[in-house]
Amino acid sequence: MKLVLKILFIIFILWMLLGGYLESTEHPKGPIVMGLGVMYLSFIFMPIFIYWRYKDGKYKKYIINDKTLLGEMKKEE
Repeated sequence: MKLVLKILFIIFILWMLLGGYLESTEHPKGPIVMGLGVMYLSFIFMPIFIYWRYKDGKYKKYIINDKTLLGEMKKEE
């Protein structure tokens, strides 16, 4: 999964570089390429990255709930 994310990220970077080049040369397809790159980032890369990052429950230590709030309040006293 990590390799897939690296490949997708490289594709995104190359895509945006191509879009930037097309924009700088005022090619009529430049804005379309840039827009598709943003859609690619939003709807393909980010959901896969978020799933990979949080699939093992690593986020649970960052969730604030009553137990963690009470523990922090006791530490301050």
